[in-house]
Amino acid sequence: MALVVALLVFALCATLLVAMQREFDLFYQRGANVLLGEQAHAYLLGAEALAAMALRLDHDTDLQRESPRDDLREIWAQPTAPYALDEGGWLMGELEDLQGRFNLNLLAGQGPADTSGGQPEYTAEQRFFLRLLVALEVDLAEAMRITDAIGDWLDADREPRMNGAEDDYYAVQSPAYRAANRPLASVSELRAIAHVTPDLFERLRPLVAVWPQIPALMNIHTMPVTLLQALGSDDGLQPLAPGTAQGLAQERADIGFSSVEDLLAMPALAAADSAGLAGLLGESSSWFLLSARVEIAGREQRLYSILHRDNRQVTTLVRASGSL
Repeated sequence: MALVVALLVFALCATLLVAMQREFDLFYQRGANVLLGEQAHAYLLGAEALAAMALRLDHDTDLQRESPRDDLREIWAQPTAPYALDEGGWLMGELEDLQGRFNLNLLAGQGPADTSGGQPEYTAEQRFFLRLLVALEVDLAEAMRITDAIGDWLDADREPRMNGAEDDYYAVQSPAYRAANRPLASVSELRAIAHVTPDLFERLRPLVAVWPQIPALMNIHTMPVTLLQALGSDDGLQPLAPGTAQGLAQERADIGFSSVEDLLAMPALAAADSAGLAGLLGESSSWFLLSARVEIAGREQRLYSILHRDNRQVTTLVRASGSL
């Protein structure tokens, strides 16, 4: 009998020890995960501080230039190699000019009313976006529906535009939802807007932005080729030919654009409405996107930061671990 009791006590103690060991291992792993996460976040904030330093340095350099501007030759725009960390792993970051993208929130406006019953009047911003969609091989009629649907998503009223979509459209979707009727807070919201397919969203994503949330000019020195293609003719809705846009991009890389006026005076843009396009284009930037990545102990963490530069003051407006 005593032997049975002893065996039971031994079995109970062994079970308790195994359970305690398991709990200790879980506690240790949780602690290690927290420590690694905090360490990775600290490195990412360090990358953000370095980005702010580069933007301040660029501002100081521009003060010494006769014609200050922001272009892809400056230090903040240069690609960086992964930086090796003492603990093992790496850190890298990339700064992108958000004013080199098209701001979707500019589509909220409406042009003059069309009393002839023909094609609706579009603002210069909407015509630019229509040409961008056509450059992405979207049919013009479908491009009009997408543009009006985005405008309806942004404007405060609930009256659909000629080709747009308001609550009545979204109420019959599954699941049902409403139009936001406010500025976009994230490019990912595009996926909820009528007529925007997953494929189109992926093609638009690197070309558009929702920051700044105030009107700002697109930077001709940092616009990607597809946006140069969307310059087209301001009165027309057809983009430049891909080869023509590539030629503009090559000329920019070789000698640069001296000014907005000189760009619009180029033969490729001879048919453009200079006044309309001039109101969309600029040469300097104040809004930037930092994409930073760090890997420690085989685990990768990311940080996306919206940075606003006002003279030498660089402010972080948004931080996110997912895409903005």
